Amino acid sequence: QVQLVESGGGLVQAGGSLRLSCAASGRTASNYAMAWFRQPPGKEREFVAAGSWGGSRTRYADSVKGRFTISSDNANNMVFLQMSSLKPEDTAVYYCASRLSMVVAVTPQSYTYWGRGTQVTVSS
Repeated sequence: QVQLVESGGGLVQAGGSLRLSCAASGRTASNYAMAWFRQPPGKEREFVAAGSWGGSRTRYADSVKGRFTISSDNANNMVFLQMSSLKPEDTAVYYCASRLSMVVAVTPQSYTYWGRGTQVTVSS
């Protein structure tokens, strides 16, 4: 089992930045894939970014490429999502997810473990 807890969400003005954190505990390993998804109001959950623990394999949704960066701190079992140049359309609940595979995937169905989410609201 893997437990994931997100933090760092909040209200920010358009153009601002936020850093989301995800604390992982339980069955974690350096070759597992981690991801961030988000669910805007009234919409389905969508892929944001994914990467392997401490590895160089990363993938991003086109909508966030160049603005968001996923990273990890293996020593402390933390995963981060640095978000810059935020836009109102980035408003969503952001979820951290993990899968027991080193393959970096982009679909929600590929991930087994999920956090409860953290709200990000970007005002115009």
